[in-house]
Amino acid sequence: MDANGKIVVVTGASMGIGEAITRSFLDRGAVVVMLSRDSARVDAARTRIGRPDRTVAMSCDVRHREDIDRVIGLTLHHFQRIDVWVNNAGLGLLDSVAEMNPAAFRDMFDTNFFGAVSAMQAVVPVMRQQGGGTIINISSVAGHVPLPYHAAYSATKFAMNAIGKAARTELKADKIHVLTVCPGYVKTGFGQNEVIGTVKKRVRPGSVQGIRAERVAEATVRGFEKQKREVIVPWTMHIPVKLYQMFPTLVERFMGRMAES
Repeated sequence: MDANGKIVVVTGASMGIGEAITRSFLDRGAVVVMLSRDSARVDAARTRIGRPDRTVAMSCDVRHREDIDRVIGLTLHHFQRIDVWVNNAGLGLLDSVAEMNPAAFRDMFDTNFFGAVSAMQAVVPVMRQQGGGTIINISSVAGHVPLPYHAAYSATKFAMNAIGKAARTELKADKIHVLTVCPGYVKTGFGQNEVIGTVKKRVRPGSVQGIRAERVAEATVRGFEKQKREVIVPWTMHIPVKLYQMFPTLVERFMGRMAES
């Protein structure tokens, strides 16, 4: 699948992975509509990218279906089609299951999961009418391996993995491809922007520095080009995913030790 000339919409495009995905699609000749709930931030990201002829920035809070419908309408007005929709908007919550604030948990689900589902439901009719398209869901390795003290975040990503893979089968006859992207640790500002609860433990090996957002973006666009089902990046993250599938007790014991340190 060639990205050249494609109309791509990216949610959460004001920083990190979303901004990097925007750049990668632009490098391949696409036109990108950049969305963020913070209009000032997405405008600043568009300025940093510096390709005003092939980018549009719009405010959109994916928690509100009317916002999604509005940007779809504007995109169709300007470009007549949407070839790729990237569900990247998301936030984190650091806390224990026992202590986390239910309102913060629900708010994260509204953004990370229900926002993505609303966007899929809104864009699928457009793609059906035009004869096809691609939906890309940016999930996480945490959607394969549940992380202590990030359990709520993991829950949103497990849900995203499930619904994306099921939708892929459902929409195949409509020539709508669904790709799920699962990054491991990524060096972005995500950690600084997550909601911090009462329990502040982080389960992460000290030797793991994380990969750059650009690496995730390149893997995402290559996955689109090859019409893959799922992309796990970096490739070394396949190891904990497979280990947890085969030896969950071993992985849980290891994470428990990190949580105690």
